[in-house]
Amino acid sequence: MVSDKERRKELGDFLKIRRERLSPKEFNLPIGPRRRAKGLRREEVSQLAGVGITWYTWLEQGRDIQVSSEVLEAISRIFKLNKEEMEHLFLLGNQPLPSATVQNERENIDRVVKKLLSQLGHCPAYVTDEKLNIVDWNKAAVKVFGNFHEMDELNRNAVWRCFTSQEYQNLFQNWEDHAQRLIAQFRLAYTRFVGDEWFKTMINELSEKSPQFYEWWSNHEVLGTPCGKKTIIHPVAGKMIMDHVTLQVYDAPELKVTVYQPRGENDTEEKMEQLLR
Repeated sequence: MVSDKERRKELGDFLKIRRERLSPKEFNLPIGPRRRAKGLRREEVSQLAGVGITWYTWLEQGRDIQVSSEVLEAISRIFKLNKEEMEHLFLLGNQPLPSATVQNERENIDRVVKKLLSQLGHCPAYVTDEKLNIVDWNKAAVKVFGNFHEMDELNRNAVWRCFTSQEYQNLFQNWEDHAQRLIAQFRLAYTRFVGDEWFKTMINELSEKSPQFYEWWSNHEVLGTPCGKKTIIHPVAGKMIMDHVTLQVYDAPELKVTVYQPRGENDTEEKMEQLLR
């Protein structure tokens, strides 16, 4: 684990290097013949950012001070940091990213992921959040797993539907294996939210409604996001065999994209095309 002293030193080094990369000409500052500073001077950065020269100097020196989000935003603006550099600065400054920045980035990620889902075409695919709520999906997923548009928020939770919907359970040739893996993923997700009211309520209600959930939850199995083969027994198309994989969204780690890719076996590709028509 990085110590506070190491973190502050890393912050100071980052600020110094970024300051030295800036040219006074970019800010219409005079360049006299006796100027020795490489890039901007500390006092110039402090003036441009509206930060006290002593305070800014202490930041570069890695002093034990608490820097605010407002100061980091001002410095980011002067240094013309991109998203990754700004995130790096705020982490080193021990501050959360500005909410507006997070919101704008999330909207862009959602747009890109939604486009990806549509481009997957005949592959049923959906997106889950950190609580395994299904937050987005494509047409193929609706044709196979049900109309998510018409479901309420509770039934769009993958774990809730897995253990409370007989219709959903009938879709899987080996439902018990599917459900045990899903509950192990839910246990792993819960690790980050131990004591969270939403999780406690969900776990209690599922334990009351489903004896299988109660039994398997007590086993404390944990699992990531495995891939493999799934056999779907569709009420219209019949038996379909698909490869299953879940991918984490790098720029939004709380989001995972689950994709079912039809295999050539049992005419699964043709059956999916018929369902979509």
